[in-house]
Amino acid sequence: MSLTRSLAKLFAPMALLALSACATPFKADVSRFQQMPAPNGESFVVQTTNPKLEGGLEFAQYAALVAEQLRAKGYAQAQTPQAASLVVNLDYGVDGGQTKVVSRPGMGYGGFGYGGFGGPWRYRSPFYWGWDDPYWYSPWGYPEVDSYTVFTSYLDMKINRTRDGTRVFEGKAKARSTDDSLPRLVPNLVTAMFNNFPGHSGEEVRITVPPPTKQ
Repeated sequence: MSLTRSLAKLFAPMALLALSACATPFKADVSRFQQMPAPNGESFVVQTTNPKLEGGLEFAQYAALVAEQLRAKGYAQAQTPQAASLVVNLDYGVDGGQTKVVSRPGMGYGGFGYGGFGGPWRYRSPFYWGWDDPYWYSPWGYPEVDSYTVFTSYLDMKINRTRDGTRVFEGKAKARSTDDSLPRLVPNLVTAMFNNFPGHSGEEVRITVPPPTKQ
């Protein structure tokens, strides 16, 4: 076994252990158009026009997150749509993913003893798996070919005034990730949507949601 291969086996567990301890923030692109009324006695209900989501326990959980955010902004939650001055319509989902293939050069014998082991050797961050990571090298000097799947998730939120049906808010949050877990993605998209809510009308912003704090 070559010296380079031996050192790779030695340092790999330590590198992976260090990476596992690092949490990665969630990033979403959020666009908002709004003429939201100030929360002076305004009340709301949260519902969906998507028949696939209506009445589901999963939707109820995400609707509760939206309601919590609106209450924190000063809006009151109504018991029925008839009693609400605002109707919030939610839709969310994730696509089937797209497979990406990348090829990266090997580092050859530029490692320990032939140019310094601390130079080009790095391990790839698991969050940025395949996302133009400049530190992905094959320790054996051969090109490294990798494939991964990228999923695009979204959250649509529209708010109408009850008395005349006038639209007062339209927002969409989108994110790319290497997993399609809605229970992880949707709460992050909700958090991104309500960052500086209702926002500047017509502006698209990149929102970074910090990872949850470890207890």
